[in-house]
Amino acid sequence: MVYFVRTAGERDLDKVRALLVETFHATYDPFFGLVTVQRMLDNWHSEKALKARIGKRFSEFLVADSGRDIGGMGYAAMSTTMSKTAMLHHLYVKPSCQGQGIGRDIFAELETCFPDAEVMRLEVALQNTRAISFYERLGFFEVDRMEEFGGPASGLPAVVLEKPLPR
Repeated sequence: MVYFVRTAGERDLDKVRALLVETFHATYDPFFGLVTVQRMLDNWHSEKALKARIGKRFSEFLVADSGRDIGGMGYAAMSTTMSKTAMLHHLYVKPSCQGQGIGRDIFAELETCFPDAEVMRLEVALQNTRAISFYERLGFFEVDRMEEFGGPASGLPAVVLEKPLPR
């Protein structure tokens, strides 16, 4: 199936939410358990949270769409605390669609959406070695580690990665 990357709209949110639920459970349940993963989904990817990202200034919300299916999604926004930095908040591909280049295509579009940014930054759960490897292949490198991936008092360690953006 061929997927095209485009800007997400409100009509996509149910499919995006379903993709996130499936992907989060497949990826994170083995590390964090069902309860913690559900809490992360409820906090980060509720219908209200997703809707707030649509059309937000200085951000881009993308989906990979086949015309029948949403196979992946990405969301990035300019940082409000670090100058010339775009934060990649979410880049997820449905498990059945992984390995087809969808994540790479979404990222390729996202990295061109922030002309004022000099760097893109993201956080990845330390246990998610598959995602870390993916981002390293895209040119990201480790710049820091943190103890609070998923919010205060989570106890979920993460690695912070950055990539210089083309100018």
